[in-house]
Amino acid sequence: MQRLGRPNRLPNQVLALRDVSKSFGSVRALDGASLEVAEGEFLALLGPSGCGKTTALRVIAGFEHPDSGAVELGGRPVAGNGSFVPPERRGVGMVFQDYALFPHLDVAHNVGFGLSRDIRAERVAEVLEFVGLADLSRRRPGQLSGGQQQRVALARALASRPAAVLLDEPWNAIDPLRRGEMRDELAGMLRETGVTVILVTHDREEAFTLGDRIALMREGRVAQVGTPEELYYSPADRWCAEFVGGSNFLRRGDHDVLVRPEMVGLEADAGGDAEIVGRTFLGHDVLYHVRMADGSTLAAQRPSNERVDLGARVRVRVHDGPQAAFPA
Repeated sequence: MQRLGRPNRLPNQVLALRDVSKSFGSVRALDGASLEVAEGEFLALLGPSGCGKTTALRVIAGFEHPDSGAVELGGRPVAGNGSFVPPERRGVGMVFQDYALFPHLDVAHNVGFGLSRDIRAERVAEVLEFVGLADLSRRRPGQLSGGQQQRVALARALASRPAAVLLDEPWNAIDPLRRGEMRDELAGMLRETGVTVILVTHDREEAFTLGDRIALMREGRVAQVGTPEELYYSPADRWCAEFVGGSNFLRRGDHDVLVRPEMVGLEADAGGDAEIVGRTFLGHDVLYHVRMADGSTLAAQRPSNERVDLGARVRVRVHDGPQAAFPA
């Protein structure tokens, strides 16, 4: 695979959203969203459907005008406060959910669309070589597999040497059996270029696997930003805790302490004061539901070689590890 070289750089902080709001009729898609993205960072925008993450991406790209607030790219305003820079002048590339390829154009013309004529042929050849499609330059999108179409979309996004690439749930339409492989392939290519990447996803595993940091969105706002470990072990509130992973909350005085299921140990013991009331085999792990003596239920996730039968009496032990506490 050919190396592409470094992208054109916007200095230091590539992107900032400053208190951005956007409504569609009575629906408030963004409600004072703020976010900063560093140069070369792979940031995942994670959240449930309807939380505003795709709208945020479209505002960054210039496909939507914010109602209020500002967008900055490379320290310069591109939207808000009386300014608006059109998408083609923002220095960002985008890979859409459906790839948005022109069906009547071949691969080379799709990739070269919008490039100036004097650099088009050389740059198209360069990016197609990089994504491994140099031999398919004359085929049309309908003659390609889903994975090949995705690489065409990536080549087009990279062709203009953007400082940032925006990915809008690009693996949604991919066969689940191939999704992980294609995700790793695309992410590897992007990391090789050193370009800043913003990925929109509702998939926690995807965000945890790919993101240097994750911006967790809820109801049009950024609820928390941090590394995957920070979001998992030090969530900002109960909602954040429950969204990013399985959660148990144990009352300790006037606080509820977060205990992740994998921190709950089980020991089979006929005299134990807890009972296994649910058991879900997940392959490498087993998720147990454990009824405690006080009638409450805990989730415990244990390796599948630590078998405990449904209905068994057990003793429960919470392992040492990171914990977060919230007001009861």
